[in-house]
Amino acid sequence: MGITTASVFLALTAATCAGQGTVNWPAFRGADAQGVANGRVVDSWNADPQEGSLRNIRWTAPIPGLSHSSPTIWGDRLFVTSAISAAGEAKLKLSIHDNGAPADDNGEQSWVVYCLDKHTGKILWQRTAFKGLPKTRRHTKATHANSTTVTDGRRLIVFFGSEGLYCYDLDGNLKWTKDLGAFDAGPAGYDLQWGTASSPVLFEDRVVLQCDQKRGSFLVVLSAKDGAELWRTSREGTSSQSWATPTVVRTARLTQIVCNGWPYMAGYDWTTGKELWRLKNGGDLPVSTPVFSNGLIYVMSSHSGPTPLFAVRPEASGDITPPGSSTSSSGVAWFEPHNLSSMVTPLVLDDLLYSLGDNGVFKVFNARTGELVYAQRLGSGMTGFSASPIAVDSRILFASEDGEVYVVKAGARFELLSKNLMGEMVLATPAVSEDALYFRTRGRVIAIGSVPLREGNQHH
Repeated sequence: MGITTASVFLALTAATCAGQGTVNWPAFRGADAQGVANGRVVDSWNADPQEGSLRNIRWTAPIPGLSHSSPTIWGDRLFVTSAISAAGEAKLKLSIHDNGAPADDNGEQSWVVYCLDKHTGKILWQRTAFKGLPKTRRHTKATHANSTTVTDGRRLIVFFGSEGLYCYDLDGNLKWTKDLGAFDAGPAGYDLQWGTASSPVLFEDRVVLQCDQKRGSFLVVLSAKDGAELWRTSREGTSSQSWATPTVVRTARLTQIVCNGWPYMAGYDWTTGKELWRLKNGGDLPVSTPVFSNGLIYVMSSHSGPTPLFAVRPEASGDITPPGSSTSSSGVAWFEPHNLSSMVTPLVLDDLLYSLGDNGVFKVFNARTGELVYAQRLGSGMTGFSASPIAVDSRILFASEDGEVYVVKAGARFELLSKNLMGEMVLATPAVSEDALYFRTRGRVIAIGSVPLREGNQHH
């Protein structure tokens, strides 16, 4: 993109028009993975025809196959991906706890990129990036196309894990491809394969990829122009498992790439890939993306045992693991050891941090001090949550795997504004553009806003 400051990057990627709010939603959770949009959206809707008339639905567009990639948007174009089985409809298993056995889904697949008109849901183009047998297996709750695309308005970067990295222009012309090998991603010490999920990041004409696996984990930075490798840093010994998307953090002092991981979270110099700091993390199987706000880097993990949430100072250096039972260190502003959130990336709005556990335990912290403001449960306790929250107009949206979307008013007191039905399971984080919400459900993309459903659009 040729940008030189984080403020210019934010201005370009979260572009707004007067009275329209955020237009571009270029990556997982929008600009800088913040998950925050300008504008206004409807508080309530119904997308489930089994529960009455559809309400505040602009359009629906069926998408075949399985994918947990979030929609990304640039201008009038919306992008999603899918992995389509030649054997017919593949299955997902939604369970907060299971034995981790991979899905029996090893037949021929097509990895496809879709470009839709965000106003109508019409498919403008679709491209099959790869067709063949999967090189690795997936988790029963995951898909063969978990990673979200990223765009800078000129390029669309698509990562299909073991099936490769692809760069298209926004008209669907393939510019370059990169084979990074097959990834044996799964829990360390077990003969299990769960597939990849980390999404690519675009920053200053470079593509950042966190490629963690059981052995041979690495962080790589490529030229967005032609895919040429600029540098690669081994994460062997730092992380043997992670499904988290990295975050680029720029301050006046330095620019770094922050990676969640297990047994360590770590920061790397943007120019050289040199490790700047590391933080021992007791929560294995990390998925949450680091978030930079209020001058702090928030990163968390959990699965079994410890369930930490850290607020890291960006100038941190060396091993910053808090000693013993301490909740801070030279590089850690504060540390909550019992956060209980694994899959869901936190959201920071003003001075509050909103964190959601896989089972719906919702906690709000003072983002500067770590003080717990309140805790509340969303759902029944048997409801799972994988999609990360987003915020629009002081409203925070939480989508459950069962397809229930809770709209909560931002602030220091819990206030549930509405619970809305999507009619299908939801594991992908929604997008926002020009006062409309865009959800990727099990089999559809759904646009939600005050304009009624357009005739015929549900069948594109």
